[in-house]
Formats: sequence, structure tokens, C-alpha cells
Amino acid sequence: MAGNDNYPSSLSQALRARADWIEKSEMAKFKEELRSFQVSYASLYNIFLKKGLIHEDPYKQEARIGEIEVPSTSGFSEAERVEQLSIRLANYDNQLDFLVNFYQFNLEFFTLDRIKRVLGLIKFVDWAHLSMDSPFPVTKAMMELTMSAKNGLDPLTLSLFNESLNKISRATGAIIGYLKIISDYHRESYKFDLRATLTGDMKAPEATLGNIKKKFASAMPGRPFYPDLVEELIKEDYSADGPALREKVLKGLQVEEAKPKLENQQVSFKQFLIEGLHVIGNVGNTLQEIVPKIDENEAMIANRRKSLWQSVCLLVQQIMGKAPDPVVLELTYMDALRGTQKREKVNYTGFRQDLDKRIRVLGAYAARGMAAQKLGAMNEEQLTQILDRLIRDMQNTHRTLSAMDDFFKAEAAESEREKVKGIKPELAAMKNAIVRANQIRHDYSARKEEEEQMRRLGIAPGA
Repeated sequence: MAGNDNYPSSLSQALRARADWIEKSEMAKFKEELRSFQVSYASLYNIFLKKGLIHEDPYKQEARIGEIEVPSTSGFSEAERVEQLSIRLANYDNQLDFLVNFYQFNLEFFTLDRIKRVLGLIKFVDWAHLSMDSPFPVTKAMMELTMSAKNGLDPLTLSLFNESLNKISRATGAIIGYLKIISDYHRESYKFDLRATLTGDMKAPEATLGNIKKKFASAMPGRPFYPDLVEELIKEDYSADGPALREKVLKGLQVEEAKPKLENQQVSFKQFLIEGLHVIGNVGNTLQEIVPKIDENEAMIANRRKSLWQSVCLLVQQIMGKAPDPVVLELTYMDALRGTQKREKVNYTGFRQDLDKRIRVLGAYAARGMAAQKLGAMNEEQLTQILDRLIRDMQNTHRTLSAMDDFFKAEAAESEREKVKGIKPELAAMKNAIVRANQIRHDYSARKEEEEQMRRLGIAPGA
């Protein structure tokens, strides 16, 4: 390195401080922005499916992902438009799910290669510039989809649709910002390792890109070679502009000290719980869409199964004013705890009555007017109990409805299968709402635990 200064030591200290700040402060916020992006996209994707603008990819649930791979952004003909969008957007949904739920959110895992993959995934659609004039085929197609999807939506669904679009656009900017923070750290860390291992004792004449590349493989085996970063190092260490460039690097790595708050404020976490109740409450709208479909499916299966004698008995019961015999469905579902299939008999009549009650209850929690004021009057313990119960109820309801969907498809005669009303898009919307409400519940618990730890340490919340 040209000159005899303490830059390596200063850079080492700055990198350690920067890494500590990113791990403790930024990674959790980064993941939350990605989760917001994923949930918002899933909401749009499910509406596209419901409106029939794209088709459900039959291989979506079978896809196995080992690493992020950005779906194809190449052009396609009008004839293959629906098929290509159906495949690519289903893949996009899977990739985002893998990113949020299976990536490790720490500096070591987020290598420069993975940062490039995630950036490509986020930019798969230019959400901030959706336009019919976009030069990017997928972005232009997404604009066409959003315009078609909005036609005929009820006011509430339209509001949620627009909110999802806004959240994705906002989250995109935040995510790119976090990726830059992590990328800048890794770039400077890479150059630091290069100096410590290879170029530290080099004189200016031998510190060339070609010479460094020749020695790189043996000096740093297994590490990728980044010519642009080597060029930066050469300029910083061996050019006349070196001192100014090194000063700029150190300044860029500085961590701003958090400004002390002027006064302590009592932190309230009730809004977390209320928002969770609004989220799970919106499942009522999805259930309303499911009800007519399963009623139609059940009636079709029941009519096929009825014998002449059963039809006569049903007619006699109706004449005499007696309640008909309960309709019992034998459903099969996967027991997640044991990993085995489980059979369960469900009284369809009773299940439907319970479903109507749940829709009414959920509708009350979805409202944001007087109902929200009533929630605001409750304490955190009451809100937590309600949210926990609703999440469990919706998880059980989702499991039953999913098994029921499989049952109707399996029981229908071959000639009737096209008439069976599938509910996969609605089930996916339910699942996303349950996951989001559960995440809000976990965030609430984590923040309460953090507050409790601060109290035990004698630190006032908000200090």
C-alpha cells in the first residue's frame, strides 16, 4: 500500500462497528420490509387468480427451491401471454416465500451473490413505474393485469388492492436501501481481506489488475474475483486520489449515534393487536366467497349419491316439518405434528352454520369505525386472547376447507369434475391473512419481551 498510514487499522474498526450495527439494527427491519412486500404481492396474485386473469400453476405446490432464481423476464407473444404469466407469477410467489421464510438474515449469509439475486427478484417487476409504455415485458403485462383486476372489484377489495400496490412500491425502495447497506459493507470487507492477504506488501508498479488476478486464486482460494473492486482498491491505495478516496470509505462506514430522546414515553403495543384483528377479520370476506362454492359442490355430490328411497324419505321429512338427517363428510387431511394423514367426519350442516357465525364475528373485527373504538377500549390481555382464538379458529377452518376442497374433487364423477368449484385462490388468501396476523402477534410478543427485559435492567421503556 502506498504511504505509511493507519488505514488498515481504521478500516478494521469501522467494519466491525458497521457489522455490529447492521446485525443488531438493520437486519430485522430488512426482513420486515421483505415480508410486507411478499404479503402484498400474494394479495395481488390471489386477486389475479380469482378474476381468472391468470391460471393456477398445477406444479406450484410441488416446486422445490434450493436458491433464489429470478423468473424469466424475456418477452412473450400474445398467444402465450396467459400461460407465461401464470407460470412466472406463480414462480415469483414461491421465490418470495422462500426468501422470507428460508433465508438466514445475517451478514455472513447475505453474500454479494445473494444480494444480486435478491435485487433481481425485487426488480422482476418495476413496481414504482408500472406503465403500458414500459420497455420491460413483465412490467407492462403487470400493468395490464392490475387495470383488468380493478374492473368490477367491490370498494373494500379495491381499497385493499390499491393498498397492496402502494405497499409494494414503498417496500421496494426500502429493500433496495437495505441491500445497498449490506452490499457496501461486503465490498469494503472484500477489499480489506484482499489487502490483508495479497496486496498489503505490493509496491505500486506490481499492483495491477492483471498481476493481482494471477496471484488471486492461490492467495484467496474459493473466493470470487471481482475486477471492479480490485480496481477500486488500486485507486484507493496507489493513486494520487488515494487519501481522499480512503477518507470517503471510512466516512461511508460510520455509524450514526442514536440521538437521545428528550423525554421518556410510555410505549403502547395495543395497536399491534388491533391491526392483527383487522387483518384476521378480513378473512370473513374470503369466507363469503367460499360459501356459495362449497354449497354448490355439496349439493352436486349429494344429488348424485341419493337413491330413490332417500329422495322419498327427504320429501316425507319436509312434508312433516322434520329436520333432514345431517350431511356427514369424511375428510382426510395431513396432521402437521405427526406427518401422517388423518380422517375426520364433519357434519356439513353444522359446519356451515358455524361458518356463517364466523363470518359475522370476523366482519365486526374487520370494521374500522365504531368497532375499532370498542377494541381500543379493551386491554392488551383481552385483545391478545381474542386474536389468539381467531387465529386458531381460522387455522382449523382453513384445514377443514382445504380437505373439503380435495373431497369434492375426488368424489365428483368424471363427467362432473369440470363443474366442481375450486377454492384454492381463496384458501391461499386465507393462509396469507393467517400468516400475517400471526406475524403481528409474534412481533407484539417480541416487543413486549424486549420491554420487560429493559425493565429488569432498570432501563425505562422509550429511554
